[in-house]
Amino acid sequence: MAVGNRGEKAQRQDGADDMRRIDTSSLEDILGFHLRMANVALYHDFSRAMEDLGLTQKQVAVLELIAQNEGASQIDIAATLGMDRATMMSLVNRLEDRNLVARRPSPVDRRRQQLILTGEGQEILAACRDLIAAHERKFTGRFSKEELKTFVGFLKRVYAGDSSG
Repeated sequence: MAVGNRGEKAQRQDGADDMRRIDTSSLEDILGFHLRMANVALYHDFSRAMEDLGLTQKQVAVLELIAQNEGASQIDIAATLGMDRATMMSLVNRLEDRNLVARRPSPVDRRRQQLILTGEGQEILAACRDLIAAHERKFTGRFSKEELKTFVGFLKRVYAGDSSG
């Protein structure tokens, strides 16, 4: 989909110029529209970066959280990422099938499953971190350090539900 203003013509990927741009002027003042468009750009670039590793954003986030919080339960990680239990279970099952994570019973509560990275999981996460660093530079390089700090602060305010200021 071409995005633009006021019905201007856009050039298609095949070189033709008969496709019209979609008028987005009614969305220009809507924060959610701009967050969505930014998310799409980040998502597509991230997906391309992780294509050879066969991992999604959610899977990489789960691997990173397990690495930083070894022994955390899948329930805790699901809550942190705003995911429901069923989705988290399916995601962890896929990571476990690839031998990237392992479940073990909690020593405190045998009903809870703790998650740990396997050796393979640690190796693939190291590869992910290198790819993520390159991916992040593509986008963070568009801002000064101060702009980026302010921007991230604004985003945190949005998803934390802070309506003050």
